[in-house]
Amino acid sequence: MDVIVQRSGGLAGSRLVWEVRVDEQPDPDEWYILIDEIPWSDAEPVPPEPDRFVYRIECPPNEATLAERQLTGPWRQLVERVQETTEPRRGDPRGASPRRPTR
Repeated sequence: MDVIVQRSGGLAGSRLVWEVRVDEQPDPDEWYILIDEIPWSDAEPVPPEPDRFVYRIECPPNEATLAERQLTGPWRQLVERVQETTEPRRGDPRGASPRRPTR
């Protein structure tokens, strides 16, 4: 299973992407527990806010787009964990390199 976090916006309007392959982590069970705690169906769209970040979080078959201020609780824990686990790359996760299949 892959978890992809895409952050866009901010003052520069840049986009960063972090991608973690959960099954390759030393603690995949902890990742799955955290992913199960995410309230995917409760993510409500909010209007864009100038100079603030927007996060798109994908964990197939789930995905959500959240304003920076919505990033609380398990959402924040998941995003921070992904960001701590891998280095970001610029651009779109569907860009030049093909996505790996999920398990």
